[in-house]
Amino acid sequence: MRRIIFSHKEKQQEESNTLLLDSQNFDLVLFNDDVNTFDWVIECLINICNHDEIQAEQSAFIVHYKGKCTVKSGDWETLEPMHRELSNCDLSVEII
Repeated sequence: MRRIIFSHKEKQQEESNTLLLDSQNFDLVLFNDDVNTFDWVIECLINICNHDEIQAEQSAFIVHYKGKCTVKSGDWETLEPMHRELSNCDLSVEII
């Protein structure tokens, strides 16, 4: 029987990678730009992130005045398709 021995650093990295993937604490952040209209941003948030109209409007105003806004939180698998769709709509988004 063969044993694999990991160094302390390799074991910490492996545990860190596992924790990162298992984490539920990712944020989908929308950033302000000078291209998209309020109506377009609101429409995208409603259709892609399932925001209601009031939530989408509030997020759009926060982005406009603060420069960014977390529009959704959750696990990576949930946020990644939303990130892709919002990006395809020419919105500036990032998963953090």
